[in-house]
Amino acid sequence: MVKDLMTSPSANTDKDLQLCKAEVKNLSFHYGTFNALKNVSMIVHEKKVTALIGPSGCGKSTLLRCFNRMHDLYPGNRYTGDIILYPDNVNILSSVVDPIEVRMRISMVFQKPNPFPKSIYENVAYGLRVRGIKKRSILDEKIEEALRNAALWDEVKDRMNQLAFNLSGGQQQRLCIARALATDPEILLFDEPTSALDPIATASIEELISDLKNKVTILIVTHNMQQAARVSDYTAYMYIGELIEFGITDTIFIKPKNQKTEDYITGRFG
Repeated sequence: MVKDLMTSPSANTDKDLQLCKAEVKNLSFHYGTFNALKNVSMIVHEKKVTALIGPSGCGKSTLLRCFNRMHDLYPGNRYTGDIILYPDNVNILSSVVDPIEVRMRISMVFQKPNPFPKSIYENVAYGLRVRGIKKRSILDEKIEEALRNAALWDEVKDRMNQLAFNLSGGQQQRLCIARALATDPEILLFDEPTSALDPIATASIEELISDLKNKVTILIVTHNMQQAARVSDYTAYMYIGELIEFGITDTIFIKPKNQKTEDYITGRFG
């Protein structure tokens, strides 16, 4: 397991970290020679929703993808700094930590629904099979639990062997959420999960996010500030690779401390 591979030399006992699931510490990221993230530091609170907002190209998705080492899939990318996963104090960016294990602990749901060309059952079973789970009774139990948690079970329980592509767009996205939940992740990453959906499907996903935070820590990238205000407990405003302001969502939207944040929230910029 990842937690066995690397432990930080000392646990942080700061009171603010007691309910913290992850801590970003002085994180910078380069795509080749391009510096996309610049010395970002923030806390991700456990079983809360944290929204990343900001104009296009500000580094939101880049930061999100650092959490499950997606950037490792492409040559020339490099990190400096740490992302510490609590309570076991693992630096998930360490070269000795297996990215596959990181992705088991930190799952991701993408902008557009991306079901595999498999049955509904096999889509949700995928990560479980990667983990080596073969017993049918265990697979059945975990798949039903994931589909229930994604508010999809009642709609698909009688057609589990049908292709996932037969589902509607909103159902496909909830299937992808179920697939992400099946491996019991500690953090769930959403990269603009409703941008390709209609308003009804969007409302369904937002309601689901509100329910899921009782079970898992959530980090969401969104261009929709109204969505950030509706679903998140904490908000981080980013601009040109820098974290400009981070805090409780109501404070960020009603009384931001930084003028740049206020300009973006009020529509004077971005």
